Amino acid sequence: MAEHTKVPASMKELTQVDPWLEPFVEELAYRSSLANQWIEKFNANEGGLLAFADSYKTMGLHVQKDNSIVYNEYAPNATHACLIGDFNNWAHDANVMTKSATGHFTVTVPPNADGSPGIPHNSRVKIFLTLPNGEKIARLPAYIQRATQPPKEYNNPSYEARFWNPPQKYTFQNKRPKLPASLKIYEAHVGISTPEPKVGTYNEFTENVLPIIKDLGYNTIQLMSVMEHAYYASFGYQITSFFAISSRFGTPEDLKRLIDTAHGMGLRVLLDVVHSHASKNVEDGLNMFDGTDYCYFHSGGKGVHDQWDSRLFNYGHYETLRFLLSNLKFYLDEYGFDGFRFDGVTSMLYLHHGVGAGFSGDYNEYLSPFAPVDKEALAYMMIANDLGSLYSAANDCTITTIAEDVSGYPTLCRPREHGGVGFDYRLAMSIPDMWIKILKHKKDEEWDMGDITHTLSNRRYREKCVAYCESHDQALVGDKTLAFWLMDAEMYTHMSVLSPLTQVIDRGIQLHKMIRLITQSMGGEAYLNFEGNEFGHPEWLDFPRIGNGESYHYARRQFNLIKDDLLRYQFLYQFDKAMNETETRFPWLNTEPAYISLKNESDKVVVYERANKLFLFNFHPTNSYVSYRVGVETPGTYKIVLNTDRIEYGGHGLIDEGKSTFFTTDLSWNGRRNFVEVYLPARTGLVLALESDIARA
Repeated sequence: MAEHTKVPASMKELTQVDPWLEPFVEELAYRSSLANQWIEKFNANEGGLLAFADSYKTMGLHVQKDNSIVYNEYAPNATHACLIGDFNNWAHDANVMTKSATGHFTVTVPPNADGSPGIPHNSRVKIFLTLPNGEKIARLPAYIQRATQPPKEYNNPSYEARFWNPPQKYTFQNKRPKLPASLKIYEAHVGISTPEPKVGTYNEFTENVLPIIKDLGYNTIQLMSVMEHAYYASFGYQITSFFAISSRFGTPEDLKRLIDTAHGMGLRVLLDVVHSHASKNVEDGLNMFDGTDYCYFHSGGKGVHDQWDSRLFNYGHYETLRFLLSNLKFYLDEYGFDGFRFDGVTSMLYLHHGVGAGFSGDYNEYLSPFAPVDKEALAYMMIANDLGSLYSAANDCTITTIAEDVSGYPTLCRPREHGGVGFDYRLAMSIPDMWIKILKHKKDEEWDMGDITHTLSNRRYREKCVAYCESHDQALVGDKTLAFWLMDAEMYTHMSVLSPLTQVIDRGIQLHKMIRLITQSMGGEAYLNFEGNEFGHPEWLDFPRIGNGESYHYARRQFNLIKDDLLRYQFLYQFDKAMNETETRFPWLNTEPAYISLKNESDKVVVYERANKLFLFNFHPTNSYVSYRVGVETPGTYKIVLNTDRIEYGGHGLIDEGKSTFFTTDLSWNGRRNFVEVYLPARTGLVLALESDIARA
């Protein structure tokens, strides 16, 4: 029981940061101990967590030094198994496997007479299993590293497993970049990253999109839909083969080249990892792998996510942990990823998977011994973060982990040694919801400065957040991007500089920039943007499916728009670039939270300081303010380092920045020791920095 668990002294860090956690320290220690017990087992049985996560090197198919191939598969319910494929003409009586007491089947395929591997590169393979009732089933190897869709003439949509052993292995040329001072993340999907209505490739992304990401000033890429998924329209969230990268985008060598090239450009790459659930596909997935519904998953209703129509892992099962943890290390080792964004963490955290559950913030909802928390899943996430820490120490790098959790689970982003779950960041998922609700339901004069600043600043102290205005979720069909909410009525008719600047387009361009700047500078310790949204991509995202006639028209990103000097998209692109470059030069992300000194509802003005910079926003649709007095703590001379109203960002150039030098007056104002007076045009955001800091930057 939790109340009998010894509380480590290191957990005092938690209660020093948040005294309200004091009544729950024993439960937190108990939950942490569950993960520690697994670590102890791995130390005793496997030689440690890193060695256990190396299981991908022995599970599945692997070429030995003598070119023999050893195949190892976990299928405890099967009574008989053999490896079949093109190499043995799919013979069911050849290459019979031996079953161990632990439920693992193994077989060695000897080399050919000429010494070459007995299974040709890129040839098809399956495991053929006999069940206790005599039924025969064929499955794709669970650890297979390549799966492809058969040609259409086969009239079978199920993916095929391929033995991947290319004659030329990719050799990485570049080391992982060091962890930047602050993460500026570009969320991207390779398949939609071309202007043409088609499936984009890893190579096209490398050649065409990486330079854009670098130019914009982002330092981290978050790649979606990498793990193989048979259904393209699932957006990569119905995984069928976890160790295989999506073949529709290219080969493993192509993806390695993408990541290596990104590293050479100083860009880190995170993998959007889906360990929260798996596809229900049987023929080309993990479901019913050995004839049971519990090989890797919970049995019965507990193993099914009704809303997602998918299978749920049993995180308390030794072989499931082997599969998932080695899956993480595989992507670190083989592809050089720099970390993970864990999808569906809310579903993992709770026995109800977040379905129909509201979270008031009462700690008992999360931390009571009787709270509906899946403690096995929680232990898995702790171990996964331990793996990242151990890998970082062993490889002189920093593996980053981000959690997608909407529930606000306390301690999710606190260090493991302090009793936390160990994630580095969580997504600030309330922020995009706020912006959508405001744009959808409120007139400009009804915007509430207090509500906006509360949502942007309301996060757990010392638990880092990734702020974002919109991600892929808001770009999907059925919703609208911010640019669409702001300007969809005229985006197709008035985004040309040759057409008059209408009120709709002018409002949209100005607010689009302001929303991004206030979100990045106040909303978190890192920042994320979904590809195309930075320049106000004019269309939503919809994958080919029956409902749209299998069309690729909306499954693309029109990067060509930013290259057209006659279109206003270039202004938003240039502002996004300037915002990131200014943050790099005058860092404010990954610093102490902002101090908000003014939330003026009638003026629609927000003023705050962060990292010794002064941020000013005038959201009023018509009112501009001359000699507007704002408080500032640090005395000195201030100048503008970023101004949303500049002509090159689609603004009106109302501020003469050459003459805009602001001297503090030694008089308290709005709770700050000094004040300055500024000209603040309507719908404008400004960032001011000390002249001395500008000289050093």
